[in-house]
Amino acid sequence: MQKAVALAYDMQVDIAPKVLASGKGAIAERIIQKAKEFDVPLFANEELVNMLLQVEIDEHIPTELYEAVVRVFVWLNTLEQDSQMSKSL
Repeated sequence: MQKAVALAYDMQVDIAPKVLASGKGAIAERIIQKAKEFDVPLFANEELVNMLLQVEIDEHIPTELYEAVVRVFVWLNTLEQDSQMSKSL
């Protein structure tokens, strides 16, 4: 069964990333579809998704998930930087 979690983080407002949306099956497919529509990169990690599915919508992630989620944001930042570099060439 497909699973998905959408996260957001605004350094100006949030103390930690928040869960924007999460779900399994059809809901997960819709989250993934929306991400693709807006060109949001998808990061696959089943263990992390399972843990994030336990966090309520609009709640900050628990401290024990900070390190794993930071790795996702670092990966995303690297993708964005690589994309900007290739556009400037």
